[in-house]
Amino acid sequence: MTTVTSAVWDDGGSPGYQDLDSEAGALDDLVVGGGLAGLTTALLLARAGRRVAVVEARWIGGGTTGHSTAKVSLLQGTKLSRMRRHHSRGLVQAYVEGNLEGQQWLLRFCDDHGVPVQRRPAVTYAASQAQIRVARSELEAADEAGLPVSWRESFDVPFRHHGGVVLEDQAQVDPVQVLRALTEQVREHGGLVHEGVRVTDVAWDGRTVTLDDGLEIVADNVVLATGSPILDRGLYFAKLEAQRSYVVVMDGAQPPHEMFLSAGSPGRSVREVPQGRSSLLMVGGSGHATGRTDSEREHLDDLRAWTRAHFPGAVETHAWSAQDYSPPDGVPFVGPLPLGRGRVYVATGFDKWGLTNAVAAARSISTEILGGAPPSWQKPMRHRITGPRTAAELARINAAVGIQACRGLAGVLSRPRCTHLGGVLERNDAEGTWDCPLHGSRFDADGSVIEGPATRPLSL
Repeated sequence: MTTVTSAVWDDGGSPGYQDLDSEAGALDDLVVGGGLAGLTTALLLARAGRRVAVVEARWIGGGTTGHSTAKVSLLQGTKLSRMRRHHSRGLVQAYVEGNLEGQQWLLRFCDDHGVPVQRRPAVTYAASQAQIRVARSELEAADEAGLPVSWRESFDVPFRHHGGVVLEDQAQVDPVQVLRALTEQVREHGGLVHEGVRVTDVAWDGRTVTLDDGLEIVADNVVLATGSPILDRGLYFAKLEAQRSYVVVMDGAQPPHEMFLSAGSPGRSVREVPQGRSSLLMVGGSGHATGRTDSEREHLDDLRAWTRAHFPGAVETHAWSAQDYSPPDGVPFVGPLPLGRGRVYVATGFDKWGLTNAVAAARSISTEILGGAPPSWQKPMRHRITGPRTAAELARINAAVGIQACRGLAGVLSRPRCTHLGGVLERNDAEGTWDCPLHGSRFDADGSVIEGPATRPLSL
């Protein structure tokens, strides 16, 4: 079997909530995107008594949150040591503080609303001798940032390792259960939720929002909580690198108790998925830049082969892929959108760690909309200085885009072009989609947009 099926927590994939219509009237706040960042922002605003609506182009759980491995952890692979190469100790500490606040809020919400949480140690492990130095660097960066990490030489797992960093008392969840609970709470507090309609534009006044069904919504504030912002005004498409990664779930294997993530490439993420009295094994990784591979199927099959080699006899139950967006310096972009007249906000660049970063972003944006000062940890991240390492990484990202654009111009003219900036699309042989190698827009086989920055469908 070589095809992608669905996420283990996928709940069907069809729009259900249709709360908006032409009679909805003006809103205080419109949130674009029904993932964790969008729904948490909407809930915080609705709790404050504001008239809020969430618009989701597909369905709740159909985006990045619903396809994540859903680790709620402050130990995030080699994230902190990579950030430390770009930024000061103080900025990295601010990042950890924001993620801690996001983690604590999310876990409290889960406890209050009956969403199961499994507390687990998080591990960044060295899969080879060469990765020991990288993992040790993460140990140092995490310790410097105030996390109570330790080093362990061995683990009771069947795959090769050479020790790893351990952070106790982290967590894992079912992300779709979290989104369902958030959706119910948004509506219970008077918020509106509308699925299956895509926002295509926000007027330059920052208040008038156009949907792809022709409806226009007026709101005092707009929050863009999509994977990649749908507006080009902040040039975020040129500051982010779209990444695809893969996940397989297996039955008949004994998953480890800890949540594992390798310190190098190819990435390997391992966790347990509780299923009643039994457990499934989840393995993720084998990532690449969106649209920049000869075969997505080969990446997925590589992950399957690794899993079966180390967990013989396991039987696949689910397989899927996910898309995330990485900033050049590892720090998310959160706050007012440039040229948004102070009415449009953006939350993006969570770099595969949205379960904590999304909630931190929601708390920051909602506080600002409600008239409060952004939390202290947000200021150093929002006003970070682009140093030479970050500038070099940004140059690399855009040089790669330029190379792909040139290849496209010299390529097959019969292939469709992205409706964002005209990139020649690549056929995804694992999912049957059209993927843009420039900035990560994806289109279904019928030409409909799966995710942006594109907002218009293909003409096939």
